[in-house]
Amino acid sequence: MQAARIGIVGAGLSGLYAAYLLEQKGISDYILLEGRDILGGRIVSVSPSEHLAPGTASTADAINRFDLGPSWFWPGYQRQLDRLVHDLGLERFEQHEDGDMVVERSPQEPPARMRGYVNSPASMRLVGGMGALVDALRRRLDVTRIITGQTVRHLRGTSQHVEVDSENASGHVTTWRVEHVLLAMPPRLVEDSIEFSPALPQALARQWRATGTWMAPHAKYFAVYDTPFWREQGLSGEARSARGPLGEIHDASMPGGSAALFGFFGVPARVRKSVSENELRGHCRAQFTRVFGPLAATPKAEFIKDWALDSYTATAADLDGASHHAEAPAATAASGPWSGRLTGIGSEWSRQFPGYVAGAIEAASFGVQALPVFAAREDDLSASHIPSGARP
Repeated sequence: MQAARIGIVGAGLSGLYAAYLLEQKGISDYILLEGRDILGGRIVSVSPSEHLAPGTASTADAINRFDLGPSWFWPGYQRQLDRLVHDLGLERFEQHEDGDMVVERSPQEPPARMRGYVNSPASMRLVGGMGALVDALRRRLDVTRIITGQTVRHLRGTSQHVEVDSENASGHVTTWRVEHVLLAMPPRLVEDSIEFSPALPQALARQWRATGTWMAPHAKYFAVYDTPFWREQGLSGEARSARGPLGEIHDASMPGGSAALFGFFGVPARVRKSVSENELRGHCRAQFTRVFGPLAATPKAEFIKDWALDSYTATAADLDGASHHAEAPAATAASGPWSGRLTGIGSEWSRQFPGYVAGAIEAASFGVQALPVFAAREDDLSASHIPSGARP
């Protein structure tokens, strides 16, 4: 049995940021377990040439990448995330929205141009995609504390510790003994895939099970081109369609890199599951050609990411899930054997931005701040400011 002070389950953004905060506070006695072979969780940024894991791209490919997961953030009111982007030295840019948008109002009507919408505040993206954020955090961590290919299956509470059972691809189980667990996973996935001994409080388990996972019902299609030819036509690259298969389309071009368009599928997850990826790509190319003209028919690279098929993101319940950002559930057990021993820090546990990239940062911050070691320090600090005569 291996031991660490703090166990972090999941190396998506919230897990990586929690590890970063711990190291900033001088605590290196943690273990970060990730079921996937790569880091980033729902943040996946790929280059036109090949799928590259965050942290392994060449200098050129590290810039010319596209987000199969979240793409945008809003610095005007997501200030904690914006400060982190600044502190890590990352470059941001405004989402391209200049020009007309195209709408397909019904399957029977041809595409029509109309004046485009401009978001206020502006949607911002990162040079190199959101994967640049993952890369930057990874470079600042002790990589010996991060273990990939370890799927957590079981948490056991003992009188003194929490035992964490993780399983590798070969089925070999490793047990880790920790004092506190930070759950950097979606609440529904935690409740569905991890066995708790003793069981979680029923009310808490119901809350977690009822919390939809952002991105889980979604799928994205990307088409990469040499030039953003639609801009020469006075188009923004934005489109809305009642015909599909993509319901919402945006310009995804990367400054200093390739041009690209991407769309969210409007087809339900259960329907997508019955269609081959090659067939889906063909339908998407046909739609781009209808909307943006014949130059859209021959992209130099294409990507589809269906999050509903990702077992580290979605559960069976997510196949019929809504696409809205769910209200944050309770992150800890208020009483019972799990009280003070585990905390949910995935993005869905964020109070202000549940499901968003900024939510991962906020939830991880609250989770680390609430750890007993830091709570005790704050209590001591508060007590030290009480006049001696007023102390009991």
